[in-house]
Parts: sequence; C-alpha cells; structure tokens
Amino acid sequence: MAKAKVGAAGIEYIQGALKRPKKQDGHNHGNYLVATHRTAATTNPNCQRLYTFDADRYKRSTPVTTKEVNIRNRFRAVAAMVIERNEDLTHVTQDQAAFIAQKDTANGKKTMKAYLWSVCGAEYDAQQG
Repeated sequence: MAKAKVGAAGIEYIQGALKRPKKQDGHNHGNYLVATHRTAATTNPNCQRLYTFDADRYKRSTPVTTKEVNIRNRFRAVAAMVIERNEDLTHVTQDQAAFIAQKDTANGKKTMKAYLWSVCGAEYDAQQG
C-alpha cells in the first residue's frame, strides 16, 4: 500500500506500491506500479520516481534452501515466544527492570520489543543447542 503526504499545494509525495497485479485462475493480470521518494539530503530537486515492473518480477527463481527454512522456523518460534512472554504477567516486572538496566549500555536494546526479541532469541538458540 502506498503512502502519500498531502500539503497545502496538493500531493507532496507518494511512496510505495500504487498497483499490484491481480492473481486470477493461477496467473497474474497486470503489473506493479511503484513510487519512491528519496529522503536523503541532496541538491537534485528530482526526489520522486515512478517504476513499473512485470507481474513475475518478484517470483522466486530458486528453491528454498535448508538454511532459509531454518531461519524462517526460528523467526516463527521466536515471534511466538515474544508474544507469549509479553502477555505473561509473571515476567513483566522482571523484564521491565532488566530492560531499563541494559537500555543505556553500548549494545543495549532501545525498545522493550527489541529487548524481548533478543532475550527470546537467545533462549531459542540455547534450546536448539
């Protein structure tokens, strides 16, 4: 979905997918229409670009590897652990105290969610060996 910023003079910029191909009966109809907006500092006034791609542009050309399957499985498991730990009232006080203690360190996580991901990720890795 595209995002647009509207100002007093009208649309300032549009960023994201404006159109995606429609999949029907096992094949795609149409193409992608993508708008980009450069936010980096520059002297070039042209910061808006519009691209069109074929419907099969994002189709995978290689099979999923075992490493990718393992990464996906880890992500799925850790995400479930984060949700469960975030809702578990027995860990809330302890997690908040530990988060605040590590937040201002050199490699500290700056948000509670990032902290929970690191804790649950380390726990998952320890369980897997």
